[in-house]
Amino acid sequence: MKQLLFVIAVLGALVVALLAAGADPPLVNDGWDHGDPPFLLESGWTPLFNGRNLDGWQYTDPQKGAWGVTKGVFWGAEANPTQLLAMPEPGDRMINTVANGKSASNIYTTRKFGDVELYVEFMMAKSTNSGVYMHGLYETQIWDSYGIVPRLDTDRCGAMYHYAGGPIDGIDGGIVPRVRAERPAGQWQSLHYWFQAPRFDAAGKRIAPAKFLRIVFNGQVIHENVERLGPTTAAMKIPEAAENPLMLQGDHGSVAFRNIYMRPLRPLPQQ
Repeated sequence: MKQLLFVIAVLGALVVALLAAGADPPLVNDGWDHGDPPFLLESGWTPLFNGRNLDGWQYTDPQKGAWGVTKGVFWGAEANPTQLLAMPEPGDRMINTVANGKSASNIYTTRKFGDVELYVEFMMAKSTNSGVYMHGLYETQIWDSYGIVPRLDTDRCGAMYHYAGGPIDGIDGGIVPRVRAERPAGQWQSLHYWFQAPRFDAAGKRIAPAKFLRIVFNGQVIHENVERLGPTTAAMKIPEAAENPLMLQGDHGSVAFRNIYMRPLRPLPQQ
């Protein structure tokens, strides 16, 4: 933790120095270009991040750790394109600020949930590979794929990733998003989920798989009625269940998150 605070302080001091010198920070604006989505003003939403510290979150690998909170996140741009910079003051952004090629732990909520509507915003540095794991098991790909032809189609940001251990019932599990909606590194982006948890009978046997009823990425529908027959690659080592946590991947590059909200699943809105 002391090492993380030192890194954040050094990077934050760099941003402060740039501002004091009259220079622009590496990113023009840490704000959200469209304002908070109006549906967040509706009832029932619960924040999963309190905007002050990491209470309510745990590391999958405590020895790595390396997450912190900050009031501002800036991209290193040409000077350091694979790094996000954090302001030294704590605030309402979560960031896995790492340096010297080291990786951070994945991080997950202590709270578990079943059927849920989830909204989350994220920012990537150049070449970042991250993911949002609903129930800690089913990944939506976060990848800096803007403007490139990725190595795999499922490396596109917003893809549903492949099943762990290979195909299940002959199905690989990788699903490409309907449209490419990703933005460049250094910009805030959003994912909005309507998720149905797997169903189990009284004996604990799964009788219906998990299903993503809809995913909206940066305002565009990229998936609908996608069933998950099992965990995807790099998932948490936990069984499928009626309730499980949310996991954010942090071990493949610099990434930040904010505005992480959930509420009980409601009927899908009209498109």
